Parts: sequence; C-alpha cells; structure tokens
Amino acid sequence: MTVRAAAEAPAAARTARRRRLAGRATPYLFLAPGLVLFGGLILYPMARAFQMSFYDWKVLAGATSTFIGLDNYARAAGDPVFWRGLANSGVYMALSVPPQIALGLLIAMLLKAKSPSQPVYRVLFYLPVITSWVVASLLFKYLFADKGLINWALGDVLHLGDGSTSWLSSRWTALVAICALGVWKGIGWSMMIFLAALQGVPQSLEEAATMDGANRWQRFRVVTVPAIRPTLGFVVVMLVIGGFNVFTSVLLMTAGGPGGQTEVLLTYMYRQAFSNLNFGYGSAIAVLLTVIVFVLTLIQMRLFNTSEKDER
Repeated sequence: MTVRAAAEAPAAARTARRRRLAGRATPYLFLAPGLVLFGGLILYPMARAFQMSFYDWKVLAGATSTFIGLDNYARAAGDPVFWRGLANSGVYMALSVPPQIALGLLIAMLLKAKSPSQPVYRVLFYLPVITSWVVASLLFKYLFADKGLINWALGDVLHLGDGSTSWLSSRWTALVAICALGVWKGIGWSMMIFLAALQGVPQSLEEAATMDGANRWQRFRVVTVPAIRPTLGFVVVMLVIGGFNVFTSVLLMTAGGPGGQTEVLLTYMYRQAFSNLNFGYGSAIAVLLTVIVFVLTLIQMRLFNTSEKDER
C-alpha cells in the first residue's frame, strides 16, 4: 500500500494542479468574448483614428495617404468652426446636465415612497429614455417648427408673444430646443439611478435626524446627499460625457445650421469625415474630443474624491 500510494502521489498532484489552473482560467474564458469585441470594436478603431489623425488620409482607390504630422491638429487650433462646435458642446452640457440631475433627483425623491401607482409613474418617466433618438429628434423638430406646437402654445394659449419665434433658425434658440430634448430624454435615466441609490440610504439616519428636529430640507442636505454622493458623482460624470457626445439631435433638428451656428464637435467631425472625405482632419477632431472628455472626467472624479475625503 505504501509503494502504491507513493506511485499515485505525483498523479494526484498533477490532477490537483490542473484543476487549480482550470479554476483560474475559467473567469478569463468567460471574459474572452467581451474582451475580443471590446478590442475589435473600441480599441482598434480608436488606435486607427489616432493613426489617421497624422495623415492626409485618402480613401479613394489608388490614392496614397500622406503623413503630415501635427498639421491636422494645427488646423483645428485655427479653425473657428471647430471652436464654435466646442463652445456649442459646452453650452449644451451646461444647459442640459444640471436640469437632468436636479429634476431626476426630485422625481426620485417623490417616487421613493411605495404606492400602488409608483410603478406606473416610473415607467412613464423612463419611456423617453428608451425612445429612439431619431424619433424624439424629429418630434422636437416638429414641436419647435415655425408653426409648431410650441409657438401655438406660447402665442394662442399663454399669450406670451405673437407665437412667431423661429426657434431653429438662430443659434441660441436652436440650442435651447436641442437642450430641451436632451433634458426630456435624460431625466428618466438619472431618476432610475437616484432611485436605486435612495433605497440604500439607512432609514435609521433619517429617523434620528427627525428626532433631532431636522426638517425635510435639512434631512435631505445632511443625510440624503452625503449618502448618495458616490452615485451623484457617477451621474454627473456620465451626463457630462453624454453632453459632449451630443450628435443625433443636432444632426436631425438643425443639421448644424444655420450657417454652421449650431455645429457641435461630433457633427463637425462627421461632416469633415463623411461629407468632405477628410478623414485625417475628422480623426484629429475625434482625438481632441476624447482628450477633452478624458480630462474633464479626471477633474470631476478628483473633485468628488476630494469632497468625500473632506467629509470623512
């Protein structure tokens, strides 16, 4: 028995080693399909766009792409349309993100209490989120048309002016219409995220604050906001990223007009690449947008992490 056991020991050790290796490899096997898709659909196009940004890239058969170094980036630095697109993207972010946060949190607070009608309201507020951007953009284009529903309501119903505002024919009124669509479509998303966070706020803290004489606003400021601060940071970061990536609504509602006044970075990039076939310059704009969003995200994360440490 001793000799047999000694002979079987190496085999048992090899079997145990194979099982340990298989156990370690199993998670990577499940991750592999997603990693392959991420690499093929995200990382490779990003690397390719970065490469193209240094070329006068030609897509026609027989044409040769020429390496031009930083010329595309220098062109962007001196391009007034690029800077106007960056400003418009910033305006869209500034006008659409705060209302989505404030209204989403307000609605989440109102819908936090359980009631028979709560699921219905949740669905109604979330419907715009799952509505197609194309459908929603065309709907708002009709609403803000010269003879659309908004002008009719302002002029004939509320008597706030003569109802002849040409919303989509000037830069600032068109941006207001585009921002209104962004707010309408994004409130439901932030509401659902905040609802999930509010479920994790300890009830005992609110009860203790109530017993100490805190009113509703004080409980919200002292108990609720600190408890959902990580979620608030996540929502802010995601909405800022989404704000700088606005595209479909601008393309369908104004097409960047009039005269490029409502152009944003993504529509300008799209026009350069696919209308003018200037893929090198379009790729440079995409790279610059990525850098801008990345820097803003880092700043926001640093600010939220700093505020959390200060509270501790």
